[in-house]
Amino acid sequence: MKALVTAIVLMMTLMAAGVRANDEPQPVADYAYYGFEPEIVTNYISGRKKLGFVRVSVELMVESPDDLLLMEQHDPLLRAAIVEILGNQQEEQIKSKTRREDIRRECFETINKLLVQETGKARVVNLLFTRYLFD
Repeated sequence: MKALVTAIVLMMTLMAAGVRANDEPQPVADYAYYGFEPEIVTNYISGRKKLGFVRVSVELMVESPDDLLLMEQHDPLLRAAIVEILGNQQEEQIKSKTRREDIRRECFETINKLLVQETGKARVVNLLFTRYLFD
């Protein structure tokens, strides 16, 4: 009786996970994160007399830990692209929460384009701003 209950619970757990008895288990992606050190700090276009700056911590989510070495190798190129994108923004865009997502998406797309040029493959799955401070 105990074995039957265990089998039913195991079968329900597998069904909830989307695995059927005849299916082979799907491999789970082994994501890794590459963080830019030190944080990215740059000026942006400000309409005030005071110079504005933005300080951003960026994490790149890659498909495999093997890609971390490539991210480290291309760090200067990727960092320069992010600095250029942030530096070309207006003050209103830097401070807007909705525009911040557009900036993040632009950084993500630009980085993947650069990686395709350099390595032949878009290796970044996601780009995260883990800290975003501005003045």
